[in-house]
Amino acid sequence: MLLALLTACALGLVTSQHQARKLFAELEREQERTMQLDVEWGQLQLEQSTWAMHARVERVARDRLHMGAPDAKRTQVVLPATAQAGR
Repeated sequence: MLLALLTACALGLVTSQHQARKLFAELEREQERTMQLDVEWGQLQLEQSTWAMHARVERVARDRLHMGAPDAKRTQVVLPATAQAGR
């Protein structure tokens, strides 16, 4: 009986160690994936800032959309309601 109990405990120990090793390997894979995603996130942020640069937006608006800055005669400054109430 004692031998059967000892065998069951040994099998339980081996099983738990195997499971722990599998989980640790999975944890390492997920940490590597996290690092890859962090690098990709940084690259995407850099790309977004490049696409959103003022000079690029202005160039695309001028070249592709045939837009331009309005003449000074056609520009009208509109003050916020709080600034107009102070007058």
